[in-house]
Amino acid sequence: MQRRRLLALGAISAAVLVIGGGSLALLRPGMADARLTPTGRGVFLAVSQAILDGSLPTVAAQRESATAALLDRIDELIAALPPHAQAELSQLITLLASAPGRRALIGLSASWAESSVAEVQQGLQSMRVSAISLRRQAYQALHDIVGGAYFSDSQTWSALGYPGPQKIDQ
Repeated sequence: MQRRRLLALGAISAAVLVIGGGSLALLRPGMADARLTPTGRGVFLAVSQAILDGSLPTVAAQRESATAALLDRIDELIAALPPHAQAELSQLITLLASAPGRRALIGLSASWAESSVAEVQQGLQSMRVSAISLRRQAYQALHDIVGGAYFSDSQTWSALGYPGPQKIDQ
């Protein structure tokens, strides 16, 4: 391939990605006003069920209540992030919410709602051990946000064997 053709192909590809990514963010943003959109909640619901498999309640009603509360705590965590981190996270969630982004980053062809916990776990594991640092960073962000939000609830501390803060006698 000639150098000019290669440069032209690169420029066209970059333009398509910029236009496509920008329009995708306008159509299905992952966050709005430092809160998860329904699309973003769908991403974090699937990711949290995969990461916390075995820690969440097994009874359906209790599980739904626990995951709804978790998603609310994720919103609180996101609101506490600096604006630049919120912007990066919004881009990540928007990318993961799109079919091409989901396939590229996590390897899921089905939507988040249609993917099984095992499929999401497998995709997250592939991100965790990826040779591509961007995929590993995306995994770490998702993992840390879900873990931090989940264990910020004192009712979950027993899963870690943590009895809570010690009382100090005065």
